[in-house]
Amino acid sequence: MAKRQKPKIIDTILQQDEKLTKKFVGQLLSYTSLKSLKTHCKALEISCNGIVWLASWIALIWLLNDKERYESQLNMMMGLIFDIIVIAVMKAAFRRRRPSPCNDMMTLGPDKFSFPSGHASRAVFVTMFFIYLSPVSVIWWMPLLAWCSSVCLSRIIIQRHYILDVLAGIVVGCMEAGVMCILWIGKDTAQNIISSMSNDNLPGGEDE
Repeated sequence: MAKRQKPKIIDTILQQDEKLTKKFVGQLLSYTSLKSLKTHCKALEISCNGIVWLASWIALIWLLNDKERYESQLNMMMGLIFDIIVIAVMKAAFRRRRPSPCNDMMTLGPDKFSFPSGHASRAVFVTMFFIYLSPVSVIWWMPLLAWCSSVCLSRIIIQRHYILDVLAGIVVGCMEAGVMCILWIGKDTAQNIISSMSNDNLPGGEDE
């Protein structure tokens, strides 16, 4: 099968993005304060991994079993699933190679491609969720923004993504938050959905 030919303007943009990213990383690592961020990049990568977030969030719903939090919890879970699907489809469509090969065991299928950054989209979505969609106390806003910024920056520093990948991921994350705002699941509906999925309504549950 012949390799797909990219339009010349797209090819030019990608080449400039690669050059700019390389120069940008070199400049960043010349600062001692930012160089120390590189040592924490793996932890930041895990902290925004889609599989980790989704599995942890599902477990949290069942462990807390708090009906007052079902609305926020279910909408976050749906948002995470939506993010994973959107990013997987976009990566499979664009198929841009990463700056350096990724041998992470948690990198599967389309995730081996670079555009857009799933970590960036997820970090932005989670941050917007807790600031705008289901607001937490203001004291948590700065840590959330710092975490989000660090995750996005770390993707470039450890050469998982180019600058354009991360910028696209940020835009996708904002759009996902907007979509979830429109498709927001109300309190009663959320409680009904989660209750119907609980063990109480399964054979052998408490109702029997």
